[in-house]
Amino acid sequence: MSPEKPQRAATTSSSNEKVDQELLESSSNSASDVNLYALHELHAGRLIIDPKEAKIELGDAIASRLKLTSDGTKVLWPQPTDSDKDPQNWSDRRKNFQLLIMTLASIVPDFDSGIGIAAIFALAEEYDTTTGVINNLTSKRRLQVLTSSEIGPGGICAVMLIRRLGRLPILFWTQVLALAFMVGCTFAPNLKTFAAMRCLTAFFGTAPQVTGLYVVTDLYPFHLQARKLNIWTMGFIVSPFLSPFAFGFLVARADWRWSYGIGTLYSVFVVLLIMFCMEETLYDRTVQPIPEPEDPSFRVRLETLVGITGWRMQKYRISWKESVLSPFKLIWRPHLLMLLIYEAALFGFGIGINVTNAVFLGLPVEMGGYAFSQYAIAASYATPIVSVFLGEVIGRYANDFIMNVSVRRNKGVFEAESRLWACYIAMPLYVCGFLTLGAAFEKHLSIGALVMGWGIAELSIMIATVAIIAYCNDAFPKHQGEISALINLARVLGGFGVAYFQVPWALKHGAIQMFGCEAAIVVGLFFLVIPFMQIKGRYLREKYSAH
Repeated sequence: MSPEKPQRAATTSSSNEKVDQELLESSSNSASDVNLYALHELHAGRLIIDPKEAKIELGDAIASRLKLTSDGTKVLWPQPTDSDKDPQNWSDRRKNFQLLIMTLASIVPDFDSGIGIAAIFALAEEYDTTTGVINNLTSKRRLQVLTSSEIGPGGICAVMLIRRLGRLPILFWTQVLALAFMVGCTFAPNLKTFAAMRCLTAFFGTAPQVTGLYVVTDLYPFHLQARKLNIWTMGFIVSPFLSPFAFGFLVARADWRWSYGIGTLYSVFVVLLIMFCMEETLYDRTVQPIPEPEDPSFRVRLETLVGITGWRMQKYRISWKESVLSPFKLIWRPHLLMLLIYEAALFGFGIGINVTNAVFLGLPVEMGGYAFSQYAIAASYATPIVSVFLGEVIGRYANDFIMNVSVRRNKGVFEAESRLWACYIAMPLYVCGFLTLGAAFEKHLSIGALVMGWGIAELSIMIATVAIIAYCNDAFPKHQGEISALINLARVLGGFGVAYFQVPWALKHGAIQMFGCEAAIVVGLFFLVIPFMQIKGRYLREKYSAH
């Protein structure tokens, strides 16, 4: 390397932007000793994308070893190995099939929960109670279960196990148990049993919603991750609307147990896909030497599925103590905590719409509702479904555009804070959607106003949520599972208590005031959090990100 290279690097980037000297200066001072497979984790949220900039900052010796995209325009992060067992080297078809399974699995928890919305009137009749009791009971149970499943033995605990045992066995066993308790929901003889089974279904079923981010980052290089996160995120955002839409028509004609029975069959389908088609995507690339997986066979497949392989591989992974404490070490980081609070309000009020709209639409006109039939309520849930799909399309191109522009402006370097520009697209849509929805309910506007308000609100939530997940993933490259679990916790805490106050508030003071106040809270948090993060986020990452 010529003597001019280090001098140029020193003048074009600050010392905290350079690659960690402990990694670059090995005992033999040889570039061949640098672990390229851990390089992307050293400066969380800052990646050198342009190969020319890599030569400037890292030197020719290291830059020449970096693998690039097929067109030679981008550095691949994480760096793929030369092994065909590395998931980064799998074919696009194989990767996309794994992503499809993961997305279908992530639908399960909220899809199962949403069946209760479609069957709310039938459940009230079956158990001789009111829709308010059913709404409060199921929402409260859901809140308790998903909260505990993220901070206790559910989502957070799943992450602890995943980091030790691998993605596949935890995904398999949790979905098997969720399926078993879904059967219990279907045949529950009384309301207490039904509520308990529903609790346990959500308790175990939530694992795919914390595993998906792991799988996306295992399979895809950095420049494709936001695009693929759009697909996975679309799965769990659209899932609460699928079951009210599909089963609202069914419950109007058949016993409510049929809807839970079909939900059980969907869970069976997902479990079979995981059992026969899902592959282990955890690859210990940062370990030297890399422990290669065994060649495929029936024995290896069975041992990997049930967790025997993962148990043997524990010696290459973090300790149980570090695995257990990791989520609690992350949650206080200011650049994460601020976004979790923002996401809790943003996503939470959106969940509130889903939980309470069935009540609003079914109430008599004189009580402030629309007096919709069961068929009309079911049909209305097509609105957020279409909206989330539109959000996926818009987010796919918006995130790629923002990333490419950011890299060009930063002379070939990506800074994670650029992800948050997508929130500026989402926020006006959020306000417009909520105010339109509030006006539609209060003024009894046409169904077109209801559709537009609801649809625009869900579109904005999809765009903003993907941006927040992508930022947190970039800022904490070693902790994808913890990030998923904490964001899941935030949206649950923010949303599943909303059903308690939305309907009484709207009936007493009007839906415009209710939805307007909720939108104002989110806008206030937006101005407090997002601009601050874009200004100070880089400093916060350098000081507080867990490398």
